[in-house]
Amino acid sequence: MVRQAFAFAAVLALGGCSQGVLDPQGPVAGAELTILINSLGIMLAIVVPTIAATLGTAWWFRASNSRARYRPDWEYSGRLELIVWSIPAMTVLLLGGIGWVGSHDLDPKRPLAAARPLVVEVAALDWKWLFLYPGQGIASLNHVVIPAGTPIDFRITSSGVMNSFFVPQLGSQIYAMAGMVTQVQLLADKPGLYPGLSAQFSGDGFADMRFTVEAVPPDQFEAFVAGAAQGGRPLDRAAYDRLARPSKAVAPSIYHPVDPTLFDSIVHPDMPATAASPMEN
Repeated sequence: MVRQAFAFAAVLALGGCSQGVLDPQGPVAGAELTILINSLGIMLAIVVPTIAATLGTAWWFRASNSRARYRPDWEYSGRLELIVWSIPAMTVLLLGGIGWVGSHDLDPKRPLAAARPLVVEVAALDWKWLFLYPGQGIASLNHVVIPAGTPIDFRITSSGVMNSFFVPQLGSQIYAMAGMVTQVQLLADKPGLYPGLSAQFSGDGFADMRFTVEAVPPDQFEAFVAGAAQGGRPLDRAAYDRLARPSKAVAPSIYHPVDPTLFDSIVHPDMPATAASPMEN
């Protein structure tokens, strides 16, 4: 019975690791998991001996142990001070070193491969995600299709409230803020569906502010672009203004053609357009 209970607990624990940070499907998420495991190992190297020393001290100085020496006048030990301070100092140095190296190796803007990345512009709206493909002239809502094995250059902003763009299996949570553009490069190792979400509370519709990253083979991505160009709805300034109104649990949709100046107008809503959109001519 006890063995079955342990097996059931193990299944639950492993089930909770799927589609999360412990199930990386890209190089960024894999490197972040390595940092997490290394940090955990270093901390356990301190925590486990400390717990053992605490229990050992309590056992040694128990009332029935006549060999334990009670030294009420003991005040200082240089050796003990060296041990007490050197171990935490080494821990801080090791953890700090991992953080320092990892933060530079995982710079969000750092290219992941020599291949040219696919640029995807992301706008956090209330309460949905708008994805713009400037090179393809299409857009999608709450669903983004990317070619597997190709680096993706996500350029992220917000129409108002601050949000946080996060795809746990691909890595690198990064904030979406109004009036500025943050950038993160991600890559999916293989085709699959990877849930994304906002990790920053942003109001009533926050719970439904989710999206799906669909990684597909390159030929299927080209087919997706071709299909979107034929069956999408137009997305100009007026359509965007309607889309940007607060709404919850909005179904995914595809747009084409798309105003090429739309992303810049979201980042800088008070600036006049520098070029006329082909949709407006």
